[in-house]
Amino acid sequence: MLRKLIQSLAIAALTALPLAAQDLAAPEGEVILTLSGEIGTTNAGDTAQFDLAMLEALGTETIETTTIWTEGTNTFEGVSLKVLAEAAGIEGGTLRATAINDYAVEIPFEDAIEGGPIVAYRMNGAEMSVRDKGPLWIVYPYDSSADYRTEVIYSRSIWQLDRIVVVD
Repeated sequence: MLRKLIQSLAIAALTALPLAAQDLAAPEGEVILTLSGEIGTTNAGDTAQFDLAMLEALGTETIETTTIWTEGTNTFEGVSLKVLAEAAGIEGGTLRATAINDYAVEIPFEDAIEGGPIVAYRMNGAEMSVRDKGPLWIVYPYDSSADYRTEVIYSRSIWQLDRIVVVD
């Protein structure tokens, strides 16, 4: 009787757990961003891969801002870093963001807030080419607060982004 009770409790506990981390659809287009490391949601082995359509489907945020790398005010469209982190099941740690040329920066999970940075895939309505800092660029709302106009924040604004590894 005790063994049956333990088995029943074990089955109940297992079925109460979230489904294994295969919750993301597989990308149908060219993969432009791969997340790995301490993530809770995957779609390709132990990684979460995104094509442009998948990033767009997460919802588009728009930031109008000046940058130290461009002239005038530009309009950037992309997915909020907060929303991307939620979609990948990221709960904390450090996001080691790396560009196509292997340049890497570390972004604390705490930056992934509402009204914070986006992973931009469009600038002024056009997809960004590799030559124009694309296909992805982490853009903060620099003009919204002096807190976003610091050397630390500028150093986190990586362009030609293609992968993020989440570490503790």
